[in-house]
Amino acid sequence: MRGYGEEGFTLIEGMVATVLLATGLLGLASMQTIAMGRNGDANEKTRVTNFAVEIIERIQFNRRNALAYNGIDTSVVCTINTTTQPMARGDCDQWRNLLTGQLATGLQNLRGQVAVTTVGPTLPPLNQNRVVVTMSWMGDAGEQKLATARSLSITAMVAPE
Repeated sequence: MRGYGEEGFTLIEGMVATVLLATGLLGLASMQTIAMGRNGDANEKTRVTNFAVEIIERIQFNRRNALAYNGIDTSVVCTINTTTQPMARGDCDQWRNLLTGQLATGLQNLRGQVAVTTVGPTLPPLNQNRVVVTMSWMGDAGEQKLATARSLSITAMVAPE
């Protein structure tokens, strides 16, 4: 038997439970959207890192002529002399084509720059070179109206054989 004043109590409980459940589901949907956006960012950074490592590996393979790679900028045509440094020129052209090709789809204004400097004492010469590869691109705008400028820099040491 029910007492007085208890009518409609289960209806209020049901409404409160529905509001709490709806709030939780909205929060879950929001977290899913954020996670998908971050996943896209991680994909971009992984692809750009792979492009940077590509030229570093080419420099390490041609380490005797590492200084020939200094000043590479994929936003302009390669200026390395094909007569004296054919391998470095080929690497520059191939890397530039890679950054503008199908594998770079979705990375707007992708640009790669290489700086190579000699490191170490002059006596005895260690012939070590510091290679800094800087990548810059416009990130995917997603739901935003403006894309964000992004950059990534990788430094590596190239030692003689």
